[in-house]
Amino acid sequence: MGKFYITTPIYYPSDNLHIGHAYTTVAADALARYHRQRGDDVYFLTGTDEHGQKIQRQAEANNQEPQEFVNGIVKNIKDLWKLLNITNDDFIRTTEPRHVKRVQKIFNRLYEQGDIYKSEYEGLYCTPCEAFWLERQLVEGKCPDCGREVEKIREESYFFRLSKYADRLMEHIEAHPEFIQPVSRKNEMINNFLRPGLEDLCVSRTTFSWGIPVTFDSKHVIYVWLDALTNYITALGYPDNLEAGLFERFWPADLHLVGKEIIRFHTIIWPIILMALDLPLPKQIFGHGWLVLEDGKISKSKGNIVDPVELVEKYGLDAIRYYLLREVPFGSDGVYSEEALILRVNTDLANDLGNLLHRTLSMVEKFADGIVPVPGNYEALEEELMNEASLALQMVKSHMEKLEVSDALAAIFRLVGKANKYIDEAAPWSLNKQGKRERLGTVLYSMVEVLRITSILLVPFLVETPEKIWQQLGLKGDPRRLLPEEGCKWGQFPAQTRVAKGEPIFPRIENEEKKVEKRVEKTKEEDSKQQETTTQISIDEFAKIDLRVAKVISAEKIEGTDKLLRLKVSLGGEERQIVAGIAQYYKAEELIGKEVVIVANLKPAKLRGNLSQGMLLAASSGDKLALVVPEHPVGDGAEIS
Repeated sequence: MGKFYITTPIYYPSDNLHIGHAYTTVAADALARYHRQRGDDVYFLTGTDEHGQKIQRQAEANNQEPQEFVNGIVKNIKDLWKLLNITNDDFIRTTEPRHVKRVQKIFNRLYEQGDIYKSEYEGLYCTPCEAFWLERQLVEGKCPDCGREVEKIREESYFFRLSKYADRLMEHIEAHPEFIQPVSRKNEMINNFLRPGLEDLCVSRTTFSWGIPVTFDSKHVIYVWLDALTNYITALGYPDNLEAGLFERFWPADLHLVGKEIIRFHTIIWPIILMALDLPLPKQIFGHGWLVLEDGKISKSKGNIVDPVELVEKYGLDAIRYYLLREVPFGSDGVYSEEALILRVNTDLANDLGNLLHRTLSMVEKFADGIVPVPGNYEALEEELMNEASLALQMVKSHMEKLEVSDALAAIFRLVGKANKYIDEAAPWSLNKQGKRERLGTVLYSMVEVLRITSILLVPFLVETPEKIWQQLGLKGDPRRLLPEEGCKWGQFPAQTRVAKGEPIFPRIENEEKKVEKRVEKTKEEDSKQQETTTQISIDEFAKIDLRVAKVISAEKIEGTDKLLRLKVSLGGEERQIVAGIAQYYKAEELIGKEVVIVANLKPAKLRGNLSQGMLLAASSGDKLALVVPEHPVGDGAEIS
């Protein structure tokens, strides 16, 4: 048992949040719940980043004052977290007096010790991202993060000496390989920012007023990212309320969970601020992937927002939480679709877990008058089931410690699958017919016991289901209050307990599933027709294919498959994930550093829950396959013509 301080990014309330924001926060909540279940002292922080030029402009467009504008959106965010049953210990707003005065004190200290100085800034600024950029960092003249236009600005500003601490930060990253995760994000920060050299950071603005004023120079407001990043310590009382004990108790943070689009701010600017303040750095900063739609990133400007409130109202809280946590390997990009959600709910929750509970309780009622029998001697089938339950406990711990949330859930549902198979193999209906009452009692007890253990393992992930299972099993108490190592020991279900079968915990989504099946069939028909009619293409059609050279940054085999590798590739400064069926021909480690040719403008697809953002070119003959590679190194991003 120890302490665990976890944070989400503080969200920018320019509009209501979408399913991507819910994904981040639900993941953080699952990790917080996991550590509480294990007895750790947990502090879970989330909140809103409410200052900046973008907010001011949007408020003006709505004929509102900025504070009034953000108040309405923040209320909706808090309501969403309540709907999703997020267990945050604090919700910080950067407009709160406690934060404002602490940021001002931090700014003043950095200025007084010479880490902040006054000069003039002339350069490029992306208002939607609230980010400064150098000319060389732009992509086709636009912001590399959001792809929007940047503005040239010139104004008197205060600057923070990032460059002073660059070497020290590099040393820390090299000495602590776990500091930035996944590894691909670490490599990106080192290669794209640290090694080229850090410029001092502009940390004040004069061209707008919606921000925290600099106390000694009132025409300046503090740059939104210096303001926002410090929330992780101001929420704990730093620097003027240390006597409350939160800062000493929880800092340094154990995990900053952020989206990959803001990893730069958290892994470069934020650690250097802490270094300048002579404070310990966070133990780990994890930049997770995006939850995207089939046609690309979820974006307010595209009008393709998926509202999590509507999804919860339609399918239920635990169905949505399960889908978000299970569908996408944490750290990778994933494709959201309502079809995938429905199939996941029907397959895993309704068919597997729901059916296991229903079958078990029905047989206890039918064969034992609703009372769980005393077990007799365990045989090989029960030993195998017990081993699977023990393994599930170990695998959940192992995966959660490595932030592999999806894999942790997969381990639990392997146990559920094993339990359903056990019922088929043990055949309690045959035992009842044969009058083998002692053996029947052992089987029924084992069926109930595995459900009890499953409900405890599910506590960090699902908030309603464990208690529902508990109630239908006739158990008293709260599964959330049990330490997993103790609660998951086999044989703790109290025999002679009367079960209380209720409504299905996850009814199948029948009508929607039929719609999904029809859409799938329609797509197949259209594809088939296309294949029949398309035999040749014109040169203009061929020109639409964007062939590029990409460099493999990392490669790993996808668990549960024999053929698929998950690759991270660099494409001229852009990083992508590609899933390729080449595991039988290439070892993952021999691909790292190799230049390959990919189709760069292929529509993203999902393979085994993994987003694939391109396709490798390869030649095959019989049982042989060879990747198409440049004759000599040409540099990633090079076009094939």
